[in-house]
Amino acid sequence: MRASAFESRWLRIMLPLVTAAVACGFWAFAVKYTGTKIFPSPAAVMRAVVKLGEGKLLWHYIFDSLTRVFAGYLLGIVVGVPLGFFLGWSQSAASAINPLIQMLRPISPLAWMPLAVIWFGVSNAAPIFLIFMAAIFPIAVAAMNGVRNVPVIYLQVGRNFGLSPFRLMTRIVAPAVLPRLVIGLRIAFGISWVVLVASEMIAVDSGLGYLIIDARNAGKRYDLVVAGMLIIGILGLILDTGIRRVEQFVGKSMNHG
Repeated sequence: MRASAFESRWLRIMLPLVTAAVACGFWAFAVKYTGTKIFPSPAAVMRAVVKLGEGKLLWHYIFDSLTRVFAGYLLGIVVGVPLGFFLGWSQSAASAINPLIQMLRPISPLAWMPLAVIWFGVSNAAPIFLIFMAAIFPIAVAAMNGVRNVPVIYLQVGRNFGLSPFRLMTRIVAPAVLPRLVIGLRIAFGISWVVLVASEMIAVDSGLGYLIIDARNAGKRYDLVVAGMLIIGILGLILDTGIRRVEQFVGKSMNHG
């Protein structure tokens, strides 16, 4: 069992590394074969990453991006979770508000960008607002559907034990909704990360998205452009892995419970 678990873990580590090595090899071959002077080679991008890492500007941009995405995302949680629970619990409220949510939900958060710039100017508030708009609807819908799908027998048992509505919500409904809600939180964060990068290309003058657009405009430094893209992808992978771990932990806790 231990050997099998070790081999499985080893494969989980090695397979992505092999895939990345093959992709880099194909990338380097394509650049050399085509003789392009515009698109950078992996070596040129790596040199750009090292150069960026040597200065403080990159770390400042990463800090700004993470601050914005977590501010908008957490604001979406603070508003979206109670809203979803309320709409899932109250049928009359859902009948009144849910059509509006379903109308706004398909609108791309980036469609709000012109209004965000008008309302908040070129400041942190504009991307935070766009990230909030990206996060709130998946979170609210996940919470609402989770509450609606709580087995009726759970509620009946809670009422038979004399639980108040508040204790019924915290002791019965919330634990039952948590697994579905965690999935919604992960989806919302993925959307938020994409919106962050796009919003930083227009609404602010710092961050990883701004790094890409500034590198393109300042002498068409495509090595820095691709370096910024890779940094965004790596950070997104790290953050998504962290959320996956939380999702797995919640699932194991619910099963043991």
